[in-house]
Amino acid sequence: QVQLVESGGGLVQAGGSLRLSCAASGRTFSNYPMGWFRQVPGKEREFVAAMSRSGGRIFYADSVKGRFTISRDNAKNTVSLQMNSLKPEDTAVYYCVADASSVITVVPRIWDYWGQGTQVTVSS
Repeated sequence: QVQLVESGGGLVQAGGSLRLSCAASGRTFSNYPMGWFRQVPGKEREFVAAMSRSGGRIFYADSVKGRFTISRDNAKNTVSLQMNSLKPEDTAVYYCVADASSVITVVPRIWDYWGQGTQVTVSS
């Protein structure tokens, strides 16, 4: 079992930056691909970014490519999402995720572990 706790959400003006962090506990963190999803009320969860166990493979949604950066520190059991040039359409609850297999996918139901989510609000 893996427990995930996000932090770093908040309110920011358009064009600003936020850094989300996710602390993992439980099983060996470095065994799991990690990622971020987001969700707006009334809409399905949307893939944002993901990284393989070693960090050698990184994937981004087209909507955040060039603005967001995912990173992980296996020694500290953390994964982060640096969000720059934020837009009002980035407003959502952001979830940290981990997968028990080596699969990295944009499909939410494939990811095994989810954090509780952290709210990001970007004002225009």
